Amino acid sequence: MKINDSNLLLNQPTNKLAEQLATGKKVNTAADDAAALQIIDRLTSQQNGFSQAVNNTYDGISYSQVSEANLSGVNDAVSRIQELSIQAGNGALTDNYRGALQEEVVQLQGQINETFENANFAGKPLFDGEAVSFQIGPDANINQTLKQFDGGIATALSTIDISTQMGAQVAIDISKQASDEINTQRAELGAFQNTLASTIKGSGTQQENIAASKSRIQDTDYAQAISQQVSNDILTNASIALRGQANQSAESILSLL
Repeated sequence: MKINDSNLLLNQPTNKLAEQLATGKKVNTAADDAAALQIIDRLTSQQNGFSQAVNNTYDGISYSQVSEANLSGVNDAVSRIQELSIQAGNGALTDNYRGALQEEVVQLQGQINETFENANFAGKPLFDGEAVSFQIGPDANINQTLKQFDGGIATALSTIDISTQMGAQVAIDISKQASDEINTQRAELGAFQNTLASTIKGSGTQQENIAASKSRIQDTDYAQAISQQVSNDILTNASIALRGQANQSAESILSLL
């Protein structure tokens, strides 16, 4: 073997170790380990998929929180209508007084209608009655669906008129039923948020496991790499020393001749 060839062979593992120590990765190209690189790429893709799914899940939580906040406002308005209706049912009141109470009811009805018609999340209507599905996993058909109100409650509430004692009695039943339906929907939104929060926790665990698996395959074992580098340096220095001794011996033989 020529000396130049010997230097090349010695430098190959040294250069590879230097690259591993510099990048922190023991697999940098397909030449290092083609099979390992394929596994690393698949794990990276899976890890990215979980990251985006978690973002989607957070969007679902935000969506339901905004919906719940709007329904909370509607429920406050409905509770006030119910209170006014009970007040209007009092026979001691005059029709003029009931008319004044009805004016406040009309304002509350407008507030409720405005919420159901215009409430949105990033431009998407909240109460159009359509089911909203959130992709919460990295694979197809891993999703969570939420069914929203369609504004039918607003239609029922818009019929309330407490300007008469009889109308007040009807209004009490309508407002009570509306309040029950709103609270049921709010409870569903709360359960939806809890489910998504649990999903995020599970996805986080999956991401940690994937990251650990990827690290075991890809990351440089610095202790082992440095130990190997020291060993290579010793071999290189020994090779240089031996070549020096060989050259000196050759010179000595030539001088004797």
